[in-house]
Amino acid sequence: MNVLSLFNGMGTLRQAFHDMNIKIDKYYSSEIKPYAIELQQYHFPDVIQVGDINNWKEWNIDWKNIDFIGSGSPCQDLSSSGKRNGINGDKSSLFYVFIDILEHVKKLNPNVLFLQENVASARKQDIGVMSRALGLYPCRINSSLVTAQLRDRYYWTNIKTKQDGMFSDIKTDIPQPEDKKINFNQIITSGFSKREKSKCLIKRRSFCYKDEFSDNAQRFLRTREKFGVIVIHLKDGTMRTVNKTEMCRLQGFPDNYCDILNEDKTQSLLGDGWTLPIIIHILSYIKK
Repeated sequence: MNVLSLFNGMGTLRQAFHDMNIKIDKYYSSEIKPYAIELQQYHFPDVIQVGDINNWKEWNIDWKNIDFIGSGSPCQDLSSSGKRNGINGDKSSLFYVFIDILEHVKKLNPNVLFLQENVASARKQDIGVMSRALGLYPCRINSSLVTAQLRDRYYWTNIKTKQDGMFSDIKTDIPQPEDKKINFNQIITSGFSKREKSKCLIKRRSFCYKDEFSDNAQRFLRTREKFGVIVIHLKDGTMRTVNKTEMCRLQGFPDNYCDILNEDKTQSLLGDGWTLPIIIHILSYIKK
């Protein structure tokens, strides 16, 4: 397969294909965050970086041979935790650039497969706009089924579809993955938590402290807990938030996947990224 990954981030899509033993001939990545590119190239040096999505018409790509397009367009204007400017907001409107690219490839290869992801907290009208642009409606899957993290997302893909309803609407027909019943306390490296699942891992809310906690740090952590940050309680009476190993586990990655990055960069990429087992589940229907 020849794959074009837009908003590639840490390269979850590339890792998913690798884990599934699906041979990739060329994998093109559009990403602008330096440490995301660093992590991607560390794990897969063969990835071809093409740069900013806004410059896609200048990319040196054999467009007619693109078999798969992945897109996790920005959610900042769609998410309930954002400013709610909608699909036409400054960042989330990059979705339309993905549509331009998809339509361009479709003219050359009508059988191209695609996967688009975005937050389930987006307004219905924005989901409707995105669905009409893609020509199908999404499925909705929460990462909590396969990890210890509550991460509710919409996925649009033509890998497996069905017609449904009075008007025979085309819908994504990816079934729910099996519930692995993973508890948050099962994945932490030390201490205990009062919660069964972590709140959605996002870069603003996941801070890791390795040292002993001062009174100021304790107060800070209690404040963060009010905003949904999981606090892990330790036997000595101190508290901490998730560390790098736990962040990787919350997104279904190996413990050491982000070893070349510090905590801040790790939480940024994993917070913006895809849940690896969910992507593998969706891609598994390509073979079927």
